[in-house]
Amino acid sequence: MNFYIEILGCPKNEADCAILKAKLKKYGHTIVDDLEEADGIIIDTCGFILESKKESIEEILLNIERKKYDANFKVFVKGCLVQRYGKELMKEIPEVDGWFGVVSPEKIAKYIGKKNIILNSPESIYDFEDRIDEDKQYAYVKIADGCDRACAFCTIPLFKGGFKSRKIEDIVNEVRVLVERGKKEIILVAQDTTGYGVDLTGKQMLPDLLKALNEIDGDFWIRVMYMHPDHINEKIIEAFSYPKVLKYFDIPVQHGSNKILKLMNRTRNVKQLKQLISDIRNRYKDAIIRTSIIVGFPGETEKDFEKLLKFVQEVRFDRLGAFLYSDEEEAASYQLDEKVPEEIAEERLNELMDIQSEISFENNAKLIGKVFDVLFDEEEYGVLIGRTYMDAPEIDGNVFVKGNLGKGFYKVKIISADTYDLEGILVEE
Repeated sequence: MNFYIEILGCPKNEADCAILKAKLKKYGHTIVDDLEEADGIIIDTCGFILESKKESIEEILLNIERKKYDANFKVFVKGCLVQRYGKELMKEIPEVDGWFGVVSPEKIAKYIGKKNIILNSPESIYDFEDRIDEDKQYAYVKIADGCDRACAFCTIPLFKGGFKSRKIEDIVNEVRVLVERGKKEIILVAQDTTGYGVDLTGKQMLPDLLKALNEIDGDFWIRVMYMHPDHINEKIIEAFSYPKVLKYFDIPVQHGSNKILKLMNRTRNVKQLKQLISDIRNRYKDAIIRTSIIVGFPGETEKDFEKLLKFVQEVRFDRLGAFLYSDEEEAASYQLDEKVPEEIAEERLNELMDIQSEISFENNAKLIGKVFDVLFDEEEYGVLIGRTYMDAPEIDGNVFVKGNLGKGFYKVKIISADTYDLEGILVEE
């Protein structure tokens, strides 16, 4: 069959689908980039929060419509939404030709079209054999999945299972292949990258992994995402000293009120979080701190929100993503009283992002006149679009430069800045 793959949700799904594409090819299928050329679609879903669940269901229904004028078109659905709500989905959307939960790419490729339902216990990690990636300068590599943490707002352990790490040799092999194929940025993802290796050896092995990846020949970046602040220690911070590891610390603190952090079942309090960030910045003067914040968590009073604003203003995060709390029925927080009305939560979210916008603009303005290595990934209408080490793809800002030199690393002098993006000129080396 000719398959078109629609990837929704987090970068872990992108890593999974790169592997899945290679597996499908192994079993005689073809991957197409145009849906109109496809005999069938595989939709990789997200089941984390309400908005992502809605997006996934809307995508399924949209493709079901195609079957009305193309009776031979097949719709297959995989991933977290299926693992979490499989039985309900099968009942409500019987037009779908196959349902696959969080199962291995090998199993999906082997049985697609033969079995229309596979809902096993979660199989969230796999051995590397091959992968097929889009023509981008970066690639996501999943080093582990599942979770053993007990954050009150999160349901992921319920449908992805406990934390499982891939073998270090397998990850190194995958990254080496990607670098040999020309990838210039390797982005490590997991539910919590700080937990990598604990299930294998009883200790945090992220430092060992970074050391091994840094030793791979080639000119490329290593970026680490999703580091739980409660489990970052001195050894992990020290491991960012390897030359290829970007000084980009993705640390989702979630809030700035001790009361709310406790309700969220987080361990470190505000003072300890500030100390952690201070330790990182003292160790690396060029460190970039990215975080995520949940606004409107049950019990969040105006006083708690003011503490959050004060925390953000004091820490001055370099990058910040904020989200409205999603009241998931299976999460521990669902049982909490004092739900925050949606309109109040939205007002707070807007106020928080207004403050962060000011911080971001002030930080960017300080970069004018400085020279950075920029990784260019695309070109539109004679303008190169790239990123410095300070920005992860898809979630952070870009650098825009007039020119058509193609993809790869170039030195760029920043000449102007706005809230999130930068403009520069090429610097001759």
